[in-house]
Amino acid sequence: MLALGFSAGVPLLLIFSSLSLWLREAGVSKAEVTYFSWAALGYSFKFIWAPLVDKLPIPLLSKWFGRRRSWLLLAQLAVAGAIALMALTDPQQHLQMMAIAAVLLGFSAATQDIVIDAFRIESANPRLQALLSSTYIAGYRIGMIAAGAGALYLAQGFGSTSEVYSYLAWQKTYLCMAGLMGVGLLTTLLISEPAEKGASPYPYHANEYVKFFSAFVASVSVFVLVLVNWPSLGEGPLVHFLAESAGFLAALVVAFLVFRVSVRIGLVNRQLLDESYVQPIVEFIQRYQKLALWILLLIGSYRVSDIVMGVIANVFYQDMGYSKDQIASVTKVFGVLMTIAGSFVGGFMTLRFGVVRVLMIGAILVAATNLLFMWLAYQEVSVMALTVVIAADNLSAGIAVAAFVAWLSSLTNVSFTATQYAVFSSLMTLFPKVLGGYSGTLVELMGYGPFFLFSALIGLPVVVLIWQVQRKLGE
Repeated sequence: MLALGFSAGVPLLLIFSSLSLWLREAGVSKAEVTYFSWAALGYSFKFIWAPLVDKLPIPLLSKWFGRRRSWLLLAQLAVAGAIALMALTDPQQHLQMMAIAAVLLGFSAATQDIVIDAFRIESANPRLQALLSSTYIAGYRIGMIAAGAGALYLAQGFGSTSEVYSYLAWQKTYLCMAGLMGVGLLTTLLISEPAEKGASPYPYHANEYVKFFSAFVASVSVFVLVLVNWPSLGEGPLVHFLAESAGFLAALVVAFLVFRVSVRIGLVNRQLLDESYVQPIVEFIQRYQKLALWILLLIGSYRVSDIVMGVIANVFYQDMGYSKDQIASVTKVFGVLMTIAGSFVGGFMTLRFGVVRVLMIGAILVAATNLLFMWLAYQEVSVMALTVVIAADNLSAGIAVAAFVAWLSSLTNVSFTATQYAVFSSLMTLFPKVLGGYSGTLVELMGYGPFFLFSALIGLPVVVLIWQVQRKLGE
């Protein structure tokens, strides 16, 4: 699980922070850089194709390696291939191809996560699951350090800087990152296929899930087509931002209509849709009644302040004048360690004070630490100042996420645990990631200082929501 966790931790930062620095050095605008964060939305929708991964055999591979290992091998090869495709693409020449490669990486990495979760659960009895989970998380954090700090160290060492861009340096860096997937591939070849345990949680024929997934892909494709072809209206950052937002909403409406048509013409099995996706949500709403809307709003917005700021963070450090070595050491190595420390503190605080109180503390701390970035934006380059801000920010984030995950787990019904938690965890990052894609546009519109003030202020409604939920739960 340590090695598989490492394999799962490598791809994420290659879409987010490391890629953002590469794109900025290549001269890509802040707005376009942060749009690339949408490539990771596959993580927010992975519950859609999880049934396919569970039920569909892969020709030849499933026979040779078994159900879990075959999908794991395919996903890891796809991750390595997507990273290699990014390495072979110069964003100065082929920005659209880089976007396609990033989306492929997000999709294949999310698929790898699905298989590893299933493998972990099936490989050992419940008594060992906590140990396996903690070991997996440790491996995941090490993978994030390798892809975050490691990639920046390599790119700097190979000769690419903010002053002198070198595509060759980034190409070598991402090829090295693709090579790191060899850890996961070797592990998959050496481990044993877990024994089959009970009936599949997905009772329908694989064809029904294929059709459902096809409808989902069609809806996403239409969404992308509308968004890409939406006209740019007027001049100026504000008008451009409003036009982009209108395009996003229009694309969302059209994608929803396409899916509704797919249901009406019979491409989507209504009973499958009802049992797999509607009933868990209906059960949750019936259980919490009027409070359900408040809870869903809180789930969807709790991490908005943290994620919206995080999408632009690496670009901010670079624009301030910090070198890749400094960014790697302070934000990727020290920062990850502070996040781990924060998660332990959050866990102990939850036991001592209760989940909802720590949720409130975490929300206030995350919003407040964004104001530290506002202070940092007006300072001269200082590694000490950056270290203090990163320590406060990552410690706060660790506390908030630990409490939030514990709270999400408490909301699920044992009859729908997998589906409800998957929906909750997807909703948790969906709105923040979508809004985060516009963070570069917002920075170009208002500058870094006001943007960090904005990212702090959007955390205030979250505090009000927690207070409202706490009060209603008390009633």
